[in-house]
Amino acid sequence: MVAFRVFPATVDGQDHRRGGANRGDGQMLQEIDLNADLGEGFGPWAIGDDAAMLGIVSSANLACGGHAGDPEVMFASLRLAAERGVVVGAHPGYADREGFGRRVIPMTPDEIARMVAAQVGALQGVAALAGVPVRYVKAHGALANLAADRAEVAAAIAGAVRTLPGRLALLAISGTELEVEGRKAGLEVVAEVFADRAYRADGRLVPRGQAGAVLHDPDKVAARLVRFAETGQMPVLGGGEVALAARSVCVHGDTPGAVALARGLRDRLEAAGLAIRPFAGA
Repeated sequence: MVAFRVFPATVDGQDHRRGGANRGDGQMLQEIDLNADLGEGFGPWAIGDDAAMLGIVSSANLACGGHAGDPEVMFASLRLAAERGVVVGAHPGYADREGFGRRVIPMTPDEIARMVAAQVGALQGVAALAGVPVRYVKAHGALANLAADRAEVAAAIAGAVRTLPGRLALLAISGTELEVEGRKAGLEVVAEVFADRAYRADGRLVPRGQAGAVLHDPDKVAARLVRFAETGQMPVLGGGEVALAARSVCVHGDTPGAVALARGLRDRLEAAGLAIRPFAGA
């Protein structure tokens, strides 16, 4: 049996989330969350197989009308998640349907805070009609990547989440400014890594436009995450590893072959002795 390693952000006052030594005293867990970005259709257009994914993952990050999603898609996704016992979070992003929220839209931090509040509030409103609680927030696409490196953007998102009702948790990319600012805001912050995305040596995701950025082979994806579970080290594109900490693993619902990736990953993690459970209360 392996244990998923969650390394502390600091040990003896030094940052050990990326590289370095002295990571052997990290907390050991016997369970992990498996999340997916879902509800990303619009009107009659569907992206991915949400029904199948909701039979595999433990948490669902639902689009809330920015990069994708509309009230009908939200409602259907919420009800289906509840039927499958999957915990729901809001997945706000830039209001850029044509770019699927993967292009940076110039906005001030205050504008970003209002955008996040409006989108999460929209999902919370539809969720109230569906009788399903929203438990956390995860920024989408270009917004999440910008918040990874820019503290003012991260603080804007964290501040919006703190202000919203429901004591929402924050799901953030491991080793980023969003993690830091979320904790400063007093939020429950849970770090995630990505099963289907390649990493750079600095712990950031390889840009999607670069060759090898998106991973498709279910066996290789699963083996990579089991290795990470055993060591806390994430393989880097081009060779080497980077140390990251996480309590959740994401598979993008729109990645080609997402269902096979998620199923293979869950099977391999469970075979390694890890229980798949949501990080937020059901």
